[in-house]
Amino acid sequence: MEQTLIEWLKEYGYIVLFIWSMAEGETGLIMAGILSHTGDMNVPTSILVAGLGGFIGDQIWYYVGRYNKSYVHREFEQHRRKFAKASLLLQKYGIWLIFVQRFIYGMRTIIPMAIGVSGYDPKKYAIINLISAFIWASLTIIPAYYFGEELLALLKWAKEHWYFAIIFVAIMWGILWYINKKEEE
Repeated sequence: MEQTLIEWLKEYGYIVLFIWSMAEGETGLIMAGILSHTGDMNVPTSILVAGLGGFIGDQIWYYVGRYNKSYVHREFEQHRRKFAKASLLLQKYGIWLIFVQRFIYGMRTIIPMAIGVSGYDPKKYAIINLISAFIWASLTIIPAYYFGEELLALLKWAKEHWYFAIIFVAIMWGILWYINKKEEE
């Protein structure tokens, strides 16, 4: 199974990276950096593909917010506080929010929708979003490429000591859940 996944990533890596970058991102970008380190992908191409995927994904969320305000308010009712927070952050930080929104845990899709709902200029958003997407892709893929050996060793260790990896992931998830709950209060 593992070998099949590796072969699949080697063969369809750029397609997977593009789709993954549209949806979530960082894990796929780290994998692209590691695969670039092993010679199965190319760093500049990975950055281009991931940057375009991140850009298009956020543009979609922006236009969902811009042209479907009632749908967004109805379907994302449970995220009302996050939308309010995103709107306040946009008012306070303006274009800088667009640059850093990719790195804010739990807000990756909410912020572009909130910006769209706010009526922010689409051309200005697209330009800033495009630049931001390529910075994000570069800041994630390049370190994964340079530290590829160390990351591969860490993955090998996690595979051999899976129980520690599960405990680590559970602890990290718990910390992030706790931080998210504290922010909502």
